[in-house]
Order: sequence, then C-alpha cells, then structure tokens
Amino acid sequence: MGAPADPGRGPKRRMSLRARVTLLAAACVAGVMALVSIGAYVTVYNNLYQQVDDNLATRAVAAMQTPQVRQGLQEFPGAFLTTADIEIGLLDSSGLLQYPPGGKRPPAGHEELAVARGTASSSLRTDTATDTRVIALQYAPGQALVLAQSLGSTKQALNQLAAVLALIGGGGIVIAALAGTAVARTGLRPVERLTSATEHIARTGDLRPIPVSGDDELARLTHSFNTMLGTVAESQERQRQLVADAGHELRTPLTSLRTNLELLLSASRAGAPALSERDRADIETDIKAQLDELTQLIGDLVELARQDEPRTEFERVDMVEVVERALDRARRRAGEIEFAVQLQPWFLVGDHAALERAVLNLLDNAVKFSPPASTVRVVLRPLGDGTAVVEVGDSGPGIAEADLPKVFDRFYRSSEARTLPGSGLGLSIVKQAAERHGGTVYAGRAPEGGALITIRIPGTPT
Repeated sequence: MGAPADPGRGPKRRMSLRARVTLLAAACVAGVMALVSIGAYVTVYNNLYQQVDDNLATRAVAAMQTPQVRQGLQEFPGAFLTTADIEIGLLDSSGLLQYPPGGKRPPAGHEELAVARGTASSSLRTDTATDTRVIALQYAPGQALVLAQSLGSTKQALNQLAAVLALIGGGGIVIAALAGTAVARTGLRPVERLTSATEHIARTGDLRPIPVSGDDELARLTHSFNTMLGTVAESQERQRQLVADAGHELRTPLTSLRTNLELLLSASRAGAPALSERDRADIETDIKAQLDELTQLIGDLVELARQDEPRTEFERVDMVEVVERALDRARRRAGEIEFAVQLQPWFLVGDHAALERAVLNLLDNAVKFSPPASTVRVVLRPLGDGTAVVEVGDSGPGIAEADLPKVFDRFYRSSEARTLPGSGLGLSIVKQAAERHGGTVYAGRAPEGGALITIRIPGTPT
C-alpha cells in the first residue's frame, strides 16, 4: 500500500502566465546582458594586458639602447636612472641580479635566467607572487635585462569595469522585469476579461457576447469565442424550440389517448353503461392510430437529434443506390401509386443512412398527397456545376404559395396536411440532411400540378 496523502498539502500551484512572461523577459535580458558583459570584459581585459605588454616591450627595447653608466666598479644600463615607475634589473647567467639603488628588485625566475644564459631570446610572464608583468630580453652575452610592471592599476580598472557592468546588468534586469510585468498586465487584460466572461457564463448561463476592442490575436480570439457563444445560444434556442414544439404536438395525441383509455376503463366498471361493439372498435382504432402517431413523432424526434450530433466519419455514397433503396421501401406502402424513375450516376462523401432517410421522407410525403393510381416522378440528375438534384414530384394538390417558405420548418403542417397522418417533421429532416452535406432544399410546383421537392447536393458524377 502506498503512503497516505498529506491532507495539509494541496495540489501544486503552477506559476501564473503574467509571472512567466515577467520571468521570461527578465531571463532574456539577463542572458543578453551576461553575454554583452562577458564580451566587453574579455575585450577590455585583453586590450589592457596587451597595452601592458606593449609598454613593457617598448620600454625594454628603449632601455637596451641607453648607454652604459659606471658606478664604482659596476656598469649598468643608463635606463636604471630613468625608470622609477617600473622595476628594472640586469640578470647574469649565475643568477646575480643588479637593480637601481633604492629601487625595487624585479622578479627573476627560471624564464629570465634562461634568457640570461642564452637558451631563450626573450620571455614574458605574469609573476603571481608580486602581481607584476615581467619581460626579459638578452642584453649582452650572459646577461638579460629584466623589466617588471605592477598590474595593480590594470586589475583595479578591470574590477571597476566588472562593477559597472554588474550594476548596468542588474538595472537592466530589473527594468526588463518591470517592463515585462507592465506588458503582461496590459497584454493579458483581454484574456482576464475572457476568463471572467467564461466564469460568468459557467455560473449563470448568460451567453451574451463579450465586447471586443482592437484587431490583434487576442481580439480575434474574443471574436472566435463570441462566435462559439452564438453557436451555443443558437443550439440552445433550437433545443428549446424543439422541446416546446414537441410538447405541443404530443399534447393532442396524448390527450386523445388518455380520453379513450379513460372511456374504456369507465365502461369496464361495474354498473357503468356498456359500450357497443362498434363504439369499442372505433375507440380501439383511435388508440392504435394515436399510438402510431406517437411512435412516428418520437422516431422523427430521435432522427433529428441523431442528425444534430457531429459526424466526422463519412463514407463514399452512391446516390443511385440511396434512391433505389428508398424506392424499395416506399413501394411497399405506396399501394396503387406508381413511380417514374430517372437516375443518373452521382457520388459524394456523406452519411448513407441520413440521405436515404431524407429521400424516403420525400417519397412518403409524395405518396401521402398523391391521388390513387397516380404517378410520382423521381429524378436524379447532375446540373453541370458540381451539384446534382434529387427531384420528387407528385400529382397532389400542391403547396400553397403562402406555405412554401414554411414547409421545411419543424412541426409545420399546412391546412391540407392537418387532416392527414404525420408529425410535421419529415421535411425538416430532409432539410437538415441536405445542409449537413453542404446542400440545400427547396419546394415548388411540379409540372403534374402537385408539389415538387428538390434536394441539391454537391458531389461528382464518377
């Protein structure tokens, strides 16, 4: 068993976006300042040390060219008398070092002794013990002229430069952090508004759009969010309307069904007037018709809800096959109605079942309004512009001009259709299926005098 969780420790809180932007700005400036400071320091360091070396070399060459000066029994370069600012000495091969009286003794080590003995022509080094830069040149056979200059002033200048660079770098980092905070606060203000709006929507369900200002990426994000809100609001409105319309349509058959059932139950009680066989048969027929109407209405509602679901897996659909399958189903309940069919090849990527249901609804609608022994015309033909039409025309009474804009609305039924069975959802399902496949649907008058319902969908003939 694992160790029990510590109730006192909550989930690890991540750094806020504003803090991350500030930290990123400060880190970037710190990195740049570090590179610039290192580059400047190394450049000045090399230049200062090169100047010391060049100065020592020049002074050494000049010292070698000065005439000899005798003092007592000793001879030494005249430069001994004019180089008070540096340390100078004459080293012989035995290691004996002569330097000006009252002056400082320059460092003399193995490198300088090698120059005095002739094994090296010159040497240049830094003596860490005395913190000086030392140069040695051959002065005469068995002798080397040694000059040393203190690095104190050079190191002091470098230390001052390091302090200035550190101060400038630290100030730059602080300024960058402040600027990053200001930029993050200003730039993320729309995100904060969007977050507040999202929390408000989650808390209250209010889908009003968020005010948008500017045209940057955050403004486009807000526009997209408002578009999403509009889509959600529209979907909710459709759902509310569907529920309201479904409740209205269900009320009539349910009321009638309840009345008939109560009548049957009342007649079965002791002492109640008995129903005649004809009345009982009529009531049972009404109940069966009402149950059929409820079944069809519920089925249509389920179909509408199913088509509202997002579909990402479509398949290649042969519209000729779709129409023929719908015709096979329609013929079984068409009675004396005939179908005149003219189909041309057409293919698209879509939902085979939804398209078949849409075509079947058109066929059932045409059969319902066609007189006995009449013909329903079914045509599938391309238009030559990347789309094809499925036309279903009947010989019925047609659609009144006032009803044409409304025939595809949910639960809408014209005055002629209210006396016929149906839920008023069939053509709505047709419209929804067509729009899901990038098409349209429209109604008009057929040459036969009845209604002509057309589905127009994109695709290819092969």
